[in-house]
Amino acid sequence: MDDNGLVTVRSAVSVRETVDRIVATVSAHGLIVFARIDHGDGAARAGLALRPTELVIFGHPRGGTPLMQDSQTAGLDLPIRALAWEDADGAVWLTYERPAWLAARHGLGAASAAAVEAIAAGLDMVAKAATAT
Repeated sequence: MDDNGLVTVRSAVSVRETVDRIVATVSAHGLIVFARIDHGDGAARAGLALRPTELVIFGHPRGGTPLMQDSQTAGLDLPIRALAWEDADGAVWLTYERPAWLAARHGLGAASAAAVEAIAAGLDMVAKAATAT
C-alpha cells in the first residue's frame, strides 16, 4: 500500500524483530542508527495503552547531505525514519516515506536525483530484509 508518500509493507515477524533486522541491516551496510524509539514503552510509562510501535532513525551524511545541499528544508525529513507497528488484528507492518515524495515535497532537482534513487533502492532492500520470513 502506498498513500501520501508512505510505503507500508507487511512484516512476517514481530515489531521488535522487524526493527532489530533494520538495525542489523543498516549497520552492516555502514549506515548510522541515530535512534530507536519504542512508542509502546513510552505510552506505558504515561499510563496509556498502545500496540507495539517502534521507530528507527537511520542514515548517513553521504546519502542525506546532497538532498540538503539541493534544498536545506529536506533536513526536516532526514535522517530516514521507519516505523514498525502492530494493527488491531495483530498484523505487523513497516511504514516509511517514499524518497521520491520527499524529493517532490522539498523541490529537489537534478543535483540530488542520484542520491534520492540510491536512498530509494536502499530502503527497498532494508524493507525486504526486515519483513521477510
